[in-house]
Amino acid sequence: MTDTREPEERRIPSDLPGRIRHYIDGEFVDSADGDTFEVLDPVTNETYVRAASGKKADIDRAVSAARRAFTEGPWPRMLPRERSRVLHRIADIVESRDARLAELETFDTGLPITQALGQARRAAENFRFFADLIVAQADDAFKVPGRQMNYVNRKPIGVAGLITPWNTPFMLESWKLGPALATGNTVVLKPAEFTPLSASLWAGIFEEAGLPRGVFNLVNGLGEDAGDALVRHPHVPLISFTGESSTGQLIFANAAPFLKGLSMELGGKSPAVVFADADLGAAIDATIFGVFSLNGERCTAGSRILVERAVYDEFVERYAEQAKRVVVGYPHDPATEVGALVHPEHFAKVMSYVELGKSEGRLVAGGGRPAGFPDGNFVAPTVFADVKPDARIFQEEIFGPVVAITPFDTEEEALALANGVRYGLAAYVWTNDLKRAHNFSQSIEAGMVWLNSNNVRDLRTPFGGVKASGLGHEGGYRSIDFYTDQQAVHITLGPTPNPTFGKAPEHHIASSLDDPDPR
Repeated sequence: MTDTREPEERRIPSDLPGRIRHYIDGEFVDSADGDTFEVLDPVTNETYVRAASGKKADIDRAVSAARRAFTEGPWPRMLPRERSRVLHRIADIVESRDARLAELETFDTGLPITQALGQARRAAENFRFFADLIVAQADDAFKVPGRQMNYVNRKPIGVAGLITPWNTPFMLESWKLGPALATGNTVVLKPAEFTPLSASLWAGIFEEAGLPRGVFNLVNGLGEDAGDALVRHPHVPLISFTGESSTGQLIFANAAPFLKGLSMELGGKSPAVVFADADLGAAIDATIFGVFSLNGERCTAGSRILVERAVYDEFVERYAEQAKRVVVGYPHDPATEVGALVHPEHFAKVMSYVELGKSEGRLVAGGGRPAGFPDGNFVAPTVFADVKPDARIFQEEIFGPVVAITPFDTEEEALALANGVRYGLAAYVWTNDLKRAHNFSQSIEAGMVWLNSNNVRDLRTPFGGVKASGLGHEGGYRSIDFYTDQQAVHITLGPTPNPTFGKAPEHHIASSLDDPDPR
């Protein structure tokens, strides 16, 4: 049985806002039509606040402010060092408020408080990383001695439209805001409608750090209203989106007439491949964490575990027993390892897959609500074994604390299983065979592979997927590439090597007379 905490009195953060508004051109404002939507507490599914529901008129106003700040304001024209100082101040403020940010994030998302604290610290680090990167960055120069010099100018592009998801929202917002602002762009942020609470804190942080008016704008609202208006806006040349693959397809289609720059990190159904020579204890710890941390609501979750048959039975038994000991509890409790899913709609989706899995695999842990939590969006960590590769729980992204385990006999079979889904975001390989580790990882269709490792990221590396998991990469210099135009400048250092067209007729005559054989 899954470990759960004794139900205790629910802890509610103090000073919750009475309403959540847009932030446009340095001011908090309501929607032009006055419309709002409900924001739910994931533990009780009760409305705790109403947020302004943005539409096209609100997006138009935000884009106008951001465009004005870009064309007339100081931000794009500041030296990299000056922008860097502002970004470092932002990071300082975020770090100084990590406890409060984590408290609000936990309440709004249902994430365990210990994991939310880590997200606040990572958000600060994202700003520090790009603050340092833009100062240290050097652009290319190419020389042809005595003839030509070529160099590259990087220039901010304009208004960046940032559309962010509801899992770890504050950190993922920083992941986009950091490079977009560092490179001199202005932004319009459309946070996920399920979790607008922590996003509302950015305005005060940016004002305190000295970000000029109009550089940052925020419009809350539904994806089909505010999100779609941002994607279709003719004065927003860039869209960075993180979310479901189906939504990414719509964004791709709706942005196409405007030829926008797109960066899209989409869904995943990532394999964790465990060979018989692996350290099983380490592999079990990592794969338990990889699918049950963040309530399983993570795009890089290793939600398909492929295990070599020689160790399959032992792995399944040990994995299931450990999964049963994962602590489900209230998000604010420091002992909690799995909290409440973000929203009743998502809870219903995950539970439908749990029920489906009972006919597609052998249930060895979980399978429903945990004991002691009859209400709210709580799901017991659920493990299915003996799952066939054509099962829906093997093929489709569940985005919750649910894992499918499948055996394999040969390396070739393991590779076919790993690559046998439409997604290609992440993969994890567990083996002590060095040659196999490198060759197998290179053959996996995934944007990122971890060998004998949990999902530990270096911010300098590219982040993104292949197939249905994404378009483009961000992280490190890839983010700089996405948020800037690269302009090549060419300088002639020697005689101008121009061919001459349109010479005067007498010149042609004279030339032919001087040449005894004009052939």
